[in-house]
Amino acid sequence: MSTTFQLDTSTSRANPTPQPMRRLTVPKIRERKQDGVTAEPLVMLTAYTARQAQLLDEHCDLLLVGDSLGQVIYGLPSTIPVTLEMMANHGAAVVRGSYHAVVVIDMPFGSYEGSPQQAFESAALLLKQTGAAAVKLEGGAAMAETVAFLNQRGIPVMGHVGLTPQAVNVLGGYAARGRSDSEADKIVADAKALDQAGAFAIVIEGVIEPIAIEVTKAVACPTIGIGASARCDGQVLVTEDMLGMFERVPRFVKRYEDIAGIIEKTVIRYAGEVRSRDFPGPEQTYQPKD
Repeated sequence: MSTTFQLDTSTSRANPTPQPMRRLTVPKIRERKQDGVTAEPLVMLTAYTARQAQLLDEHCDLLLVGDSLGQVIYGLPSTIPVTLEMMANHGAAVVRGSYHAVVVIDMPFGSYEGSPQQAFESAALLLKQTGAAAVKLEGGAAMAETVAFLNQRGIPVMGHVGLTPQAVNVLGGYAARGRSDSEADKIVADAKALDQAGAFAIVIEGVIEPIAIEVTKAVACPTIGIGASARCDGQVLVTEDMLGMFERVPRFVKRYEDIAGIIEKTVIRYAGEVRSRDFPGPEQTYQPKD
């Protein structure tokens, strides 16, 4: 029986355990859309750690090691400062913690825009160091040559159009895109260019719904919406946003739980028991043997 290294949740140590099922593949994700229709929408969430991957993996088709980790994990003001080293370290952890979902890693700002050759070197490094299946890069028609270059050399690519956070300084903020006719036309054209270049899926972020629907109809590969439309071929959210780890979240996020509130209540209980000397109790201490 094949094995994969998973974290043993009872000991927090890496041990070889039987692989419960075969991991999904990029072609299987691409094949979910047949003749313009995806019968079962694709489920995608971000993951940055091995334990988080374990909890999400069984329920997701794809796990995205997003450069959003810059803000979520490191407290950075944007995704711009994120490095290849950060992405490689977190990507490797997510691969180790998963066995089912296709793991996709964001290529950080400055690691691929210079040339297709630069993009290949960066993507190859990420896949070698992590074991992930694919990379994601932002940009439309301007990145089509790069997408084709990578795809032809064995590196699957997920595209990203609409609101592209790495271009926030050019866009001037995080407002929804596609409100003007010219911008809407560009988003559709960008998606078509990525599709024709060989992208196996395309994220549509922060785009007004009619344009997201138009893009989904216009491309053969699956689209994955975030702040787009339920009629996309799948959806993705930043897991911490969905779980309620932050007070402020974008409009397009649905908070399914208040995990931050649960953590705060738990810490208050712990702090109270420490200060009252109720913790540790007999169950958490070692006593002399009789």
